[in-house]
Amino acid sequence: MSNVPDNAPQHCPGTQSEDAGKASACAGCPNQNICSSGAASEPDPAIELIKNRLSNVKYKILILSGKGGVGKSTVTSLLGHGLATRNPDINVGVLDADICGPSQPRVLGVRGEQVHYSGSGWSPVYVKDNLSLMSIGFLLGSPDDAVIWRGPKKNGMIKQFLSEVDWGDLDYLLIDTPPGTSDEHLSAVQYLSAAKLTGAVVVTTPQEVALLDVRKELQFCEKLGVKVIGVVENMSLFVCPNCNSRSEIFPATTGGAQHMCAEMGARLLGSLPLDPLLARCCDSGRDYLEQLPHSPASTALRDIVDKIVAVCESGSS
Repeated sequence: MSNVPDNAPQHCPGTQSEDAGKASACAGCPNQNICSSGAASEPDPAIELIKNRLSNVKYKILILSGKGGVGKSTVTSLLGHGLATRNPDINVGVLDADICGPSQPRVLGVRGEQVHYSGSGWSPVYVKDNLSLMSIGFLLGSPDDAVIWRGPKKNGMIKQFLSEVDWGDLDYLLIDTPPGTSDEHLSAVQYLSAAKLTGAVVVTTPQEVALLDVRKELQFCEKLGVKVIGVVENMSLFVCPNCNSRSEIFPATTGGAQHMCAEMGARLLGSLPLDPLLARCCDSGRDYLEQLPHSPASTALRDIVDKIVAVCESGSS
C-alpha cells in the first residue's frame, strides 16, 4: 500500500515527506504546487460534502471490471432496471463514472436529455419513476464528442458528481466505473468510503484473459478495504432462441468465474447468457426485462438481483 494519506487528493510520490512536490517524479504533475505547499496533507473538504450529500442513499455499489469489453455498463443498466422493477417502492440511481466512455445515456434510453442545475445541485435524468441517471454524456455538445482529459480533471468530475448531484432519497446507487484500477477508481473509493460504501460487484466473462484482470480487481478491493458483494459472469454461454441448445462462445479453459471465485474466496452471484436481443435492447435503449421477461437472461438477472439485495440488507461479507 502507498504511504499517501487517504485524504490526499492525488497519490503522488513523497506527499508526506519534505520532498513533497520536489521529487523528480513530481515534474510536470498538475498538483506539484499543491504538494510543495503542504496543502495536499490537509483534509479534502469534498469528503465531508460527499458524505452529507449521500447520507440519504442507503446502499452505494461500485460496478467494476478488470478488463474492457466484458459488458460492465450493460450489466450496470440491467441491475438498475432489475432493482427498480423488483420493488417499485424503492428508488435506484445510476452514476456513469466512466468519464471518457459514457454509455449509460444510450443503454438506458435517455440520450439527448439535459440535466438542470438549481440551488440544490444537479438534477439527474429519470429513466422511469424510480430509476434515475447522471452521466457526463448529458453535458457534451454531441454524443460523438471525445473527452480528452488527464487524470486530475477526470477525478474532479467524479468529485463533482458525487458532491453536487441531488439524488433525493435513494435505496441503491450504482456507480459504473471504467475498466481497470486507475485514478478514477482510487478517487471513487476514497470519497465513497467516507460515505459508507456498501461494496462492489465485479463483472467478468468466462475466458482466462478476462479472469486474469478480474483477479487484479479483486486484489484492488482487498487492498483498499472494499467489500466484494460478488462476481457476475457475463456472456457465459449462448442459448439458441429456436432450439434452446447451449454453446460456449467464450470457452472457460480454466473453469471460468466459478473456479476463480472458489480460488479467490469471492461469491459468484450468477451467470448471464449471451443474447443478441439483449444487445439490440441496449442499443435502442429499451428495458430488456420488460421486453423479454421470460428469457434465460432475464431469469438469471432476477436471481442475481435477489442475491445482491440479500447481501446488502443482511450486511454480510
